Amino acid sequence: MSEDAPLIANYRVHVVPVVLALANPPWQREVWLDPSKFENLDHVFHTLFDDFCDADEPERYLGVSLRTQEEVVLMRELGVALNAAAHEATNDTDAEYLASAAWPEVVAVAGRLAQVMVTNDLRELAAMHDPEPRHGPTTSRHPERQD
Repeated sequence: MSEDAPLIANYRVHVVPVVLALANPPWQREVWLDPSKFENLDHVFHTLFDDFCDADEPERYLGVSLRTQEEVVLMRELGVALNAAAHEATNDTDAEYLASAAWPEVVAVAGRLAQVMVTNDLRELAAMHDPEPRHGPTTSRHPERQD
């Protein structure tokens, strides 16, 4: 585990759920379009552009909320897609964003970024529990178990 791991974890606990939400259209409609729910796109934009990252210039968040260069590249793509959707949402409503022509690209990029971020987090978690790198196929630590 790197010495920066606690800082990264504190930022990612905000960033990863927002990226996952952007990748999930049914959840977006259920939560963001329901005025009784707390979370909305304003929260998403603050998380990704102001508070825990800068989707316009994500390079400076490498090692802070982003683990790899691949995450940086995908976060920039997500920022471009979100800005395109914002340009179309002239009244700045969540419903307009979700109906914009740019929204499918937001969902697609967020899906790719979510997959990369979760994979990287799982690798970091696995490294915390097994500091010796493995090469080749893994073997069961429980030979008596029949999987």
